[in-house]
Amino acid sequence: MGDPWKRKEVIGDCTLYLGDCREITPLLCPIESCVTDPPYGMNFQSNYRIEKHKKIENDAGIDLLLWTCSLPVQFSSYVWMRWNNIGAIPEPKSLITWVKNNHSMGDLDHEHGRKTEVCAFYAGPNHRFPNGRPNDVLMGTRTGNEYHPTQKPVDLMRNVIDWCAGTVFDPFMGSGTTLVACAKLGRAGIGIELDPDYFDIACKRVEEAYRQPDMFVQADKPEPTQEGFDLA
Repeated sequence: MGDPWKRKEVIGDCTLYLGDCREITPLLCPIESCVTDPPYGMNFQSNYRIEKHKKIENDAGIDLLLWTCSLPVQFSSYVWMRWNNIGAIPEPKSLITWVKNNHSMGDLDHEHGRKTEVCAFYAGPNHRFPNGRPNDVLMGTRTGNEYHPTQKPVDLMRNVIDWCAGTVFDPFMGSGTTLVACAKLGRAGIGIELDPDYFDIACKRVEEAYRQPDMFVQADKPEPTQEGFDLA
């Protein structure tokens, strides 16, 4: 049998896989830290703005959200989701709230305008906060979703990665924001993406991040703790 991925690209300290995360992830274990934004049942389809994004794969239900929340990690797992997923997932240690600079449309008559998005935090058996205990609220400007319909801001993901030890894993890489943040922080990262178009975008963004490093961030190279990540 061949490799479960269709492509593998190594860019700096980041490794990007094109394929199904459920097939590739078992070969990467043990996972050190996970920071990801999986499909969580929105069945998202963007409307026309500047451009129209394609429909998100596997977004009709919460199976992949539950899979992600149950993924064993050594240190930390941060899983973005919709606020009303909280009753369906395993109970997290903390619920992180991202406060945005705008609000969603939703039900204009019978629902408060939502200016927040939440992230479930799970602590692994060797968990530690590398930079001290963080708060559970993050402020951040929402992106214009230039590359992906649910794109997160790089600065937001940088803040979350700063809370994690070890290599950072994103099984739902999308347009690569998590690995862009890893590149700018000098952190090792691994990403998996199912869609070849988004995979290409992620590769280009990570390459660009390495070409234009953040002069104000000192590269953080945590000591290696696992050997399961570097696959041939």
